[in-house]
Amino acid sequence: MRCGQTSNLWSVKGTNMLIGYARVSTREQETHLQIDALKAAGVELIYQEKTSSVGARPELQKCLGRLSKGDVLVVYKIDRIARSLKDLLGILDRIRESGALVRSLTEPLDTTSAMGAFVIQILGAVAQLERGIIRERSIAGQQAAIARGVKVGRRRSLSVEDEAEVVRLYGSGLHTLNGLGIRFGVSMSVIKRAVYRNRYPNHSSLR
Repeated sequence: MRCGQTSNLWSVKGTNMLIGYARVSTREQETHLQIDALKAAGVELIYQEKTSSVGARPELQKCLGRLSKGDVLVVYKIDRIARSLKDLLGILDRIRESGALVRSLTEPLDTTSAMGAFVIQILGAVAQLERGIIRERSIAGQQAAIARGVKVGRRRSLSVEDEAEVVRLYGSGLHTLNGLGIRFGVSMSVIKRAVYRNRYPNHSSLR
């Protein structure tokens, strides 16, 4: 479901746009508060949906697919578009790949400003730290297994937890193989094999 509002700054066809996204869960009230705030900010085109955060969010996918270079995705709060930090970083990757920017009306997340870009870098560093901790735990577990005489095969580039997250994110339709490779610090072929191993176990590329 979409609604539009034409403002003086963004009414010329073909120019960059302020594009909004609003979401409420099935247990929340209507999106009126978010819609009113987005319109007040001069947003011209608004995508909105009423679904839980674990749903497919088809309107979000349409919204991200609509973004082009110079556009700004505007949201009332970041938790309207992301389920987790990993989910947020993946969405931000897709926004960046489209050449667009993102701004939250109620939080210091605004890639149109230097401070907002800095916040994104901090979030990325936190996610990288989290992945590092998970990998260290995985290595420690393998070393303990070896010490017990258990034969351990070649260690994969992605931990079990990261591989499951890759499959989930790719399955959402919001992320590309290349974008996930950049996000998890591995090659696109590693991401592709992880996806195929879980979704197409008999595929020829895994033989």
